[in-house]
Amino acid sequence: MSILNIHPQILFGMPNAGELVVTLLIVVIFFGGKKIPELARGIGKGIREFNEAKDGIKSEIETGIKEKDKIQSPNTPTPPANNA
Repeated sequence: MSILNIHPQILFGMPNAGELVVTLLIVVIFFGGKKIPELARGIGKGIREFNEAKDGIKSEIETGIKEKDKIQSPNTPTPPANNA
């Protein structure tokens, strides 16, 4: 029987309130109260740039798909049916 019979889900679960408070205190100690807004602003700017780039790529792909569909199905009339 193994001594370390522990499931990985138990080791890496969501942090509880105590862990979050300790993490927040460590961040305040390392960066100070004046640097935290600058860090948050930088993170927000990075997330905004990422979302803009993601939306740009998404619109380019959608435009390419629409152009491909137009090329594959040109506006040609259908031939008349044979009434034999």
